[in-house]
Formats: sequence, C-alpha cells, structure tokens
Amino acid sequence: MNDVDEFSEHDIFVTEFPKQGFGLVDYLQGRVHFSLMDQMKLMHKSGMSQEKIKETILASVTEIIDNFEPESKSP
Repeated sequence: MNDVDEFSEHDIFVTEFPKQGFGLVDYLQGRVHFSLMDQMKLMHKSGMSQEKIKETILASVTEIIDNFEPESKSP
C-alpha cells in the first residue's frame, strides 16, 4: 500500500487550523482561509481555471452573505 492509499481524500485536502494561541475571531478567520485554500487547491487539481475558481467561490460567498439573517434578539 502506498502513502496516498493510507489517507482519505479528506486527509489530503483538508488543512487543520491550529487551535492554540488564537482568539476566537482569528481562529474563525484562519479556518475560513484554510478552507478556501483547500477548496481552491482541489478545484485547480480537478482542472478548473483560476478565473472559474474565483467566479465559483465569489458566487458561493455572495449567496451565503445575502442569505445571512442575524438573530433579531438583542443581547
């Protein structure tokens, strides 16, 4: 069995952001950054052009933001 067979596709493409030494906002921003980088790496490997990757990710992020409905309750 070669080294690649020992890992799932998730293990190959999912980078974990370190949990120690970061505030919550920095930690969450780091996870988003790593997630986008992993997604772009996989999209590139699958043959997508950089322009198509950009278009796809921006459309997805725009949809997420447009559909965001913060809770109406005040703290």
